Order: sequence, then structure tokens, then C-alpha cells
Amino acid sequence: MFGHGTPIPMTSSPCGPLKGEAHVPGDKSISHRSLIFGAMAVGETKISGLLEGEDVLDTGKAMAAFGAEVINHGEGNWSVHGVGVGGFAEPDTVIDCGNSGTGVRLIMGAMATSDITVTFTGDASLNGRPMARVTDPIALFGATSVGRSGGRLPMTIVGAKDPVPVRYEVPMPSAQVKSAVLLAGLNAPGQTVVIEKEATRDHTERMLAGFGAEISVAETDEGRVITLTGQPELKPQTIVVPRDPSSAAFPVCAAIITPGSDVLVPNIGLNPTRAGLFYALQAMNADLTFENEREEGGEPVADLRARFSPNLKGAEIDPAGAASMIDEYPVLSVVAAFAEGDTVMRGVKELRVKESDRIDAMAKGLRANGVEVDEGDDWWIVKGLGHGNVPGGAICESFLDHRIAMSFMVMGMATQQPVSVDDGGPIATSFPIFEPLMHGLGAKITRT
Repeated sequence: MFGHGTPIPMTSSPCGPLKGEAHVPGDKSISHRSLIFGAMAVGETKISGLLEGEDVLDTGKAMAAFGAEVINHGEGNWSVHGVGVGGFAEPDTVIDCGNSGTGVRLIMGAMATSDITVTFTGDASLNGRPMARVTDPIALFGATSVGRSGGRLPMTIVGAKDPVPVRYEVPMPSAQVKSAVLLAGLNAPGQTVVIEKEATRDHTERMLAGFGAEISVAETDEGRVITLTGQPELKPQTIVVPRDPSSAAFPVCAAIITPGSDVLVPNIGLNPTRAGLFYALQAMNADLTFENEREEGGEPVADLRARFSPNLKGAEIDPAGAASMIDEYPVLSVVAAFAEGDTVMRGVKELRVKESDRIDAMAKGLRANGVEVDEGDDWWIVKGLGHGNVPGGAICESFLDHRIAMSFMVMGMATQQPVSVDDGGPIATSFPIFEPLMHGLGAKITRT
């Protein structure tokens, strides 16, 4: 099943030490939100360091279709002349969000309380993902939706003509759902309240406050309660996008498992709702340190130094931190294959509804490369073989999932035999410079 064009098979071969600096792209979550909030502000928002992957570019096209002026000034510098809260125009065409679950769900929330009708679609992967988790709460505001069976795209949403504020408890730990409800609440009168039992990445709350919205967060017996006062005038901002911790995961993990490696990954966002992987790696005895810790644009940032770690140990990964590293479990499972003993990952059912069923996809690929995996609905265990003992040699299916493809490319750098994926094309959705960046460090990735 291919949804982005001609498949691009790739092979990663065992290599020498990885050395140097890895300048990964801008944070994808913050890039999406910068464009959307900029479009809902009044005036010009300036953005530097924007991730120019396909997912984010599709969000930019969508904002332009809603009437904002979105300008690419080159080298990651963009500007957005917004139309204000409630100012979205009805698009003339279908909004194609490509592979991006974040993009489509946030945009659905942003338009749900405007009196417009919008049809959304995506690639084969996105069109198979559940959207009811967003369409159910935006219906409480007064929006209606019609899609394919199972709440799947393509889908048409009719925004609420007279929206009402809502109080909504998020049924699963999902920053996308929380953010969609908050974005819908922007154009509803009164106060919209979102309650999450488990904290998820908080870029939306931070950015709303930065744009001048009246928003508060309280820890209560109910959980984390977020209260947003609707119909503000958002003020344009100058945004410096930190580098993406989810992208940093790949050179970091590659260095940890590849003999002799020493890699510096500068300017990585360490928002506590995003940095769980790095603490999990340290718990597994990885040689990973934070240097030059600082704050930029309201977000904690540091330079990460990752070195080869020959004495990795399997660990029980704290399920309370699952939301802070949900996108990083695939590459963590690769590191676990090179550890001594079992690595146990629980509370991760959200992995089953990502770009692919990531537990199933990684389990199949790991097993094909000689690593034993046990799995259940919301848990999996990787039985590590220790450094130098992972056979490799298999061709793995990427399932149109960028993180699956990159994880197996990392794996091949330290296995006994090369590791291949049937299609590395989806990597461009989030990490368009992955291949040249890894080549620059010393990796051997070829298109086959």
C-alpha cells in the first residue's frame, strides 16, 4: 500500500563510528501550531526555523486556503498574515493534509466554530486513521461531520454557526484531541474547559498564552484542567522554532548503539511533555548528557551529546511518561534490541492508531531481524540481545510510516547484516534531510 508516489526502498548497512554535529529540523508540533495560530491572529506573525517537511507544508497550504497570507522567505523563515479568530474563509478546494494526523486534527478544531464547510482528505495512511476522536468533541460546539465508515477521511465538516463553549474530558492521552478542542473553543463565547487525566505535550497552551489568549492550567483531583476564554484577539508573534526532539531521537539512538560514536545534537527542545525518551535512555545506561541548558521562546532547550553505550540494560519504562515519548517508542525498541535483558513498555495503546499500528509494525520488523518481541493491546516487550548480537538482514515493511522507516535505518547501522525497508519515501513528511544528515555523521544508507 503506497500513498505518496513511487516507493523508495532503502538499505542501512553496518558502519564505522558516527561523529560530528547533527542539526535536525525544527520541531514539527510547534511548526504546525505556529502556522495555525499565526493564521488566527490579527497582523503578521514571523517564524524562523520552521520544519519544511511535507506535513507542515500541507498545513501552510491549508491556512492559505482559509484566507491567510502565508509567505516563504527561504531558509526556514516564514510569515503569516492572519485573518483573526473566526475570520476563516470557506476554502474553494478540498484540504489535503497528506500524511499528517496532527495537521488534520488541529485544523478541524480550528475551523469547527466558524460558519464554513470544509472537506478534508489525506494519503492512504491518513485516510485509514480514526477521526471520531476529534469529530465527537467538536460536535459538542455545534459542528457536524460526514465521513466514511469508522469516522475516516475523506470527511466534510460543517462548522457551527452559533457555537457554544464546552467542558470536555479527553478520554485518551492525546495532545491532538486536546488541542483541537482548545482551537475550537477560541471562537466560542464564554469559557471552554478541557480536562486531561494524563498530561500531554503542552505546546498549544504555551503558544495560546504567548499569542495573548486568556488561558489557565490547574492541577486538580479531576486531573489537569485547562480553561480558555473564547473570542480573544490573538496578537501576532515572532516565533523561533526549537529543533525537534522527535527528530533528534534518530541520531541520538544511532550514536548510542553504533561502536565508537560521539554525536552532538544542538538546540533540542526539552519541553518536559516531550523529553521522555532521553530520560528512558539514561535509565537504560545510555551515555547521553544535556549540555548548555537554557530557555528560548518559553521552551527549555539544550544540546544533546550521545556516545556509544556498550553496556545498555533493559528497563521497565515508566508508563506515566508514555505521552511524553509516544512517537519515540519505535526507535526506543531498536535501542532495546541492543540492550542486555528485557525492555518493557506499557500504557502505549496510542501506538496502535498512529500513522501505522506501530507496535505491530516494529514487532514484525524486529522479529524478522532476529529479535524476540512479546506484545499485547497496550504493551510490548523487546528481549534484548546485547551489543554485537543482533543479526539483521531483513527487509521490513514501513507501512507508510516515517518513524518506522527511520527506526529500521538506525537499526541497520549496528546489526551484523544490513537492514532494509520497502519504502523510505514517507521520511520526507517529517525529516526531509534525514539521509544527508546521517550520511554526514558516517552512516551508510542507500536507496535500493
